[in-house]
Parts: sequence; structure tokens; C-alpha cells
Amino acid sequence: MFEDIYLENRDAADSIAFGFDKYIKELKEEKRIGTAVSYEVAKKSIESFKKGLKYADITKPLLMQYENWMLEKEKSKTTVGIYLRSLRAIFNRASIDKSLYPFGEGKGKYSIPTSKNIKKALTLQEIAQIFHYETKPGTTEAMAKDYWIFIYLCNGLNVKDLCLLKRKNIEGDILKYERAKTKRNKKDSEKIVVSLKPEAKAVIQSWGVPSINPESYVFPHLQKGMTAERERKVIQQLTKTINKYMKLIAKDLKINKEVTTYFARHSFATVLRNSGVSMEFISEALGHSDMKTTKSYLAGFEVEKIHETTNALTAFAK
Repeated sequence: MFEDIYLENRDAADSIAFGFDKYIKELKEEKRIGTAVSYEVAKKSIESFKKGLKYADITKPLLMQYENWMLEKEKSKTTVGIYLRSLRAIFNRASIDKSLYPFGEGKGKYSIPTSKNIKKALTLQEIAQIFHYETKPGTTEAMAKDYWIFIYLCNGLNVKDLCLLKRKNIEGDILKYERAKTKRNKKDSEKIVVSLKPEAKAVIQSWGVPSINPESYVFPHLQKGMTAERERKVIQQLTKTINKYMKLIAKDLKINKEVTTYFARHSFATVLRNSGVSMEFISEALGHSDMKTTKSYLAGFEVEKIHETTNALTAFAK
């Protein structure tokens, strides 16, 4: 009853903060905690810039002011883009006169800045160094290295999907799973099919929990009955642990890159692309719903491939 009465208050309904709060509440009810936190951060930033904004206040000049304000605070264009895409999503959920819609291309419209695609892939030689790097069995360092290798071999699955894997996802030499990130957005979510290499099976053997229950988790990080908030904290901590030790391993190997779990995913895609594998296969393997996403994903690696390929033009000079 309170909500119904509150919604009748147009001042509240027209408020950007109210739109954020309403959506954040829905996300939390759906246990999409990570997304909810992202929207909370975006709301906080926008309110720090100018409190009490209404939909009618959001114009191209104001959005330009916000972008400049963020850049002056030494925030990256990537961060600006993330926050303003959240604001755009709130706009899209509201019943706003289209003539007042500020986002888009063309005169009077604001185009959200896009970040430069930063290379996060390793060469095959660097990956080989990590594979052959010796760690003490049973240590956290050994676990971090093995999980990184598992992510690389299993289509670049993220740490959340790794933690959510269950015994029923494994069928002999095949692993099938649905990406948690896109599962909710697709009516008929397609499963990603992974060829389980011997090295990936060895990781399961070393760190997995033996069980004949198809509903039991493969790896010992999540437990049945955990709250969504607790699950998120466990996954975040495991990601930090993997990244911490992988950076140390990279440093020891003199790999001048901040190797993280993202590098494992990007390396999976890039190694296949440079081996002549079709974009369609890579797109399906990564779980992308749109080929444009995959092309954008690999855009940062194309320049090196162009240089390498066109070296043939001056081969006579060598």
C-alpha cells in the first residue's frame, strides 16, 4: 500500500534517484547482487555530481558537464561509460517522452564514451611458461595457477561460472554450462560446450570435491544455502586470490603484463583467432549472443596480426 501511494507522488516518480532505487530493489530480489552494487555506485556518483536530478534535467549539456566533472576527478572514460550506461538503462525503464530522451547519435543527443579495447592476451610462448611453472603442490599459489589454466582451457569461463559448476555439467570429456552473466537475458539459454583436455581434468582431480551427487559443486567454494551476498563475497575473494598469485608468477617469469583471470579468457579467444579458427566458433565458445561483441572483443589484437601477415610484402629484404 505504501509503495502504491508513494508511486502516485509524481515528484518521486520523476526522480532519477527513485528510478535507481526501484531497479536496485528488483535486482536484489532477483539475487543479482553484483549488478545491484554496480547501479548503487553509479547512483552515488551521479548524486555526488548533482543531487535531486529529475528525468527532465538530463540533457546533452548536463551529461557533458558530468563527463568533464568525472575526468577532472581523474576518473577514466571507461568508468564514465559504465555509470552513464546505468543511467541510460534507468531512462529506458521509465515512461519518458521520447522527445526528452538525451542519449543517442545526432544533433542534441549525447553519445556515451566508449573505452579503448586494451589488450589482455598472452602469447602462446607466455602461456607455455605458465603451464610449465613449478609450484609447491597443495599451496594457494598452485591452486591459483591451476584455476587460471582451467579458465584458459575451458573457453575462458569466469570465476563465478567456475564456482557454479556442478557434477551434472560434466559428461565424460565434455563440460556443458550456462553463463551466469547471460542466463537471465535469454529465453532459451544455450549451453557452452567445452572439450575437457587432460590438463583441465587434472585440475578437477587436484582441487575438485569427489561426489556422485550430480547437484554437488565441482570445486569447494560455494555451499548449498549460501545467500547471494555471501556467494558474491566468496567469488570476489577467490578472484582476488587468483589474480594476486598470477601476477607474482608473471613477475617471476618476467612476463611484463598484469596477468589476471581476464587474460585467461582473452588469451583463449586470441590464440584460436591467430590459429585460423572462425569468428563464429569463437563467438559461440565465448557465449556471445552477437557477433559484434566478439569482433569488438578481438579488435585490440588485430593490429599485431595485420603487421605479422603483411611482413610477407617485404620478405625479399631479409
